[in-house]
Amino acid sequence: MSAPQPLLIVPIGTRIVTRIVTRVATRATDSGDGGARPAGAVGAIVAAPTDAQHAYRVRFADGVEVALRRSEFAILKQYQRALAPDDLYAGEQDDEVDGATGGDTVSDLEIYGRYIIYRCIVGSRAYGLDRAASDVDRRGMYLPPADLVWSLAGVPEQLQDAESDQCYWEAEKFLALALKANPNILECLYTPLVESASPLAQELREMRGVFLSKLIYQSYGGYVFSQFKKLEQDLRAHGTIRWKHAMHLIRLLLSGITALREGYVPVAVGERRAELLAIRDAAMPWEEVNAWRLDLHRQFDTAYQATKLPDRPDYAQANAFLLRARRSSV
Repeated sequence: MSAPQPLLIVPIGTRIVTRIVTRVATRATDSGDGGARPAGAVGAIVAAPTDAQHAYRVRFADGVEVALRRSEFAILKQYQRALAPDDLYAGEQDDEVDGATGGDTVSDLEIYGRYIIYRCIVGSRAYGLDRAASDVDRRGMYLPPADLVWSLAGVPEQLQDAESDQCYWEAEKFLALALKANPNILECLYTPLVESASPLAQELREMRGVFLSKLIYQSYGGYVFSQFKKLEQDLRAHGTIRWKHAMHLIRLLLSGITALREGYVPVAVGERRAELLAIRDAAMPWEEVNAWRLDLHRQFDTAYQATKLPDRPDYAQANAFLLRARRSSV
């Protein structure tokens, strides 16, 4: 038998989704309870085998580790795409949750800005976490004429102006990200701060529930998990924490839990404002922040197991909307 190919081994650090219910038979860390994890739980590979016959070591958000065979988990990004119809994400590059990195130039916004059909405010002002000097974060969607979309030149997937905190996604990209439960896009659809919306955009807001699914658990939870690992690495290496980032990660977990439990995406933080600002101002000790995070991950697990959201979003309705939007732009 020939030796296994190294490329077949999933590398350390890869975020995964369990295919089976896992019961922890090995020791738990000080924050783990050693209990069962549902199929669909998000973890990260912390140790990889030398061949395909042995198990991987996977760590969950609360620090508990399990041994899993390759057949017992899926890679997170592949899992998200597997639920979609064929070719929905063909040729698409992977996106971080921020969804606003590597954007196009200001000139693109100047050229295509006239085709913006939805403009809203998200960020601290929508969350209720703003102060006098807080920026105004504008996001939304643009729908270029069909001739531009069909042309050899094509159109940019997003229009971004970092200086004025604006970012607008082309309609198809906006919908694809919403179907993947991208938090930024879902917040665009649920924010109450709408500056302008065409009739087509209003229709999209009215049907926003079709984008909600159990993928919220993987999208929100997986991102928070990976980002807290980076915060902990920064703390060990430099003795510093990006407190504002930590605040938003906690906020994201709170939002995801509500989405799974109640079937809508909360934007304003409401009564949690004081606690979240305490994190941003470094008034809450890191140990307390991390303990809160671990408790929220456990609540997230429970909400996922009890949620009434469907396994997958409604791709058919999203696609029908895109076709209507394309026809309107001919």
